Amino acid sequence: MRGRAAARLHGIDTTALSPEPTISPQWTVHPCPTVEVLGLKVITPAATAIELAQHLDRPFALSAVDALLHSQVVTRQQLETAAAAYFPEHSNSQGRQIFTYADARAASPGESWLRLRLIDAGFGRPGLQVHVDGRGRSYRLDLGYPDRPVDGKRLGLEYDSDQWHSTQKQQLRDETRRTELDALGWHVISVRRTDLWGSYPALELAVGAFLCQEPRLPRRW
Repeated sequence: MRGRAAARLHGIDTTALSPEPTISPQWTVHPCPTVEVLGLKVITPAATAIELAQHLDRPFALSAVDALLHSQVVTRQQLETAAAAYFPEHSNSQGRQIFTYADARAASPGESWLRLRLIDAGFGRPGLQVHVDGRGRSYRLDLGYPDRPVDGKRLGLEYDSDQWHSTQKQQLRDETRRTELDALGWHVISVRRTDLWGSYPALELAVGAFLCQEPRLPRRW
């Protein structure tokens, strides 16, 4: 078994793989390195990562490879070894690019998609799981640019999923947290799923306004 079905068997959530909630099995007759999962022959996690990085749409390619790394079913070293054998040297293919961007610290598909938006807009690769020391407690930001202060403030970004950031109580908690971070010198942009999909670049314009940088537009996806 190969493709998204293989990734699902390796434990990757469907949200990271596709906008569709269901995934059909995909079989291959070509020789590939395989492992056995639940009694089925499945291509290895590293081979799965290469296939997904090459063939999924870019945001899902990144979130899928991030998820494979985050779940520890494949290591960065295994990915690099597989990439060296599969991609030509100095390849500029989508798969090679996705492997370059992939990061085990991404904790959700939304964080992966947000990171790709920032990279595509020309802002550079943000830090992940950025640690902020506070007064008597510490904070963690999904993404941030700690090395690019503007007028004494740094930019952080949080992906707020509907599951954990929709109720009035959750939103009040989030607003209190952003106020505390602002007092510590961090301007935090809250990003929802609707900010990531579609053609209107409100996110890129907001980030560009803070960093004093024109974003690269239009959006690529």
